[in-house]
Amino acid sequence: MDFFNINNIFFTISEQQVSYLEFVTTISGLTCVFLASRGKSVNFWIGYFYTVLLFFLFMQKQLYSSMLLQPVSLVITVFGHYRWTHPKQGEETNRQRELKVTILTKNKRILHIASVIIFGAVWGFVLSKLDSIFPDIFPAARLPFLDATITMCILTAQYLSAQKKLECWVAWLTVNITNLTQYLLVGYIFMPVVCVGYIIFAITGIKIWTKEYKESEKKQ
Repeated sequence: MDFFNINNIFFTISEQQVSYLEFVTTISGLTCVFLASRGKSVNFWIGYFYTVLLFFLFMQKQLYSSMLLQPVSLVITVFGHYRWTHPKQGEETNRQRELKVTILTKNKRILHIASVIIFGAVWGFVLSKLDSIFPDIFPAARLPFLDATITMCILTAQYLSAQKKLECWVAWLTVNITNLTQYLLVGYIFMPVVCVGYIIFAITGIKIWTKEYKESEKKQ
């Protein structure tokens, strides 16, 4: 059996087929987010594996923006792994050599939101033209502008996660609520359930990281 072939079906839910690749990717992603929501740096090791699986999954689903995101995600994951385990002086938690939770300034929040909107629009335009520029390589992209905007939200969330910024969970909530809505509209069964899991973990992450942030602020 070719594990990386999306046509190899593991099970079917209400006529929605779930491949072995999609199932293992989903479990890896949920595990990674669960550990991250609890501030466990071991999440990055699972994140490396998860990124590779996502690359093949999106490539076969012709979601090129999400596919091309994965090498960038891998770099951010490596950066985040280093940042979490090698904090600078004054950035440590009470736990030995672990990065503490911090928040963005108001101006940086506005900058990140504007970046998502602007770069999402530009990248969506590029994706919408790929099939006409390279017709022998790229079939027509699916939902290019939505795919591009979600991609920018994910990049923002990953970068903020790497810096252990509390706002990263707001970005992840935005991504998963958008995905949940999209999946329900097209009649998916399995993926909305997965999104609900991500949303629960994001809410948990907000609670746990907020508590850790308030505790670190009291001790300063």
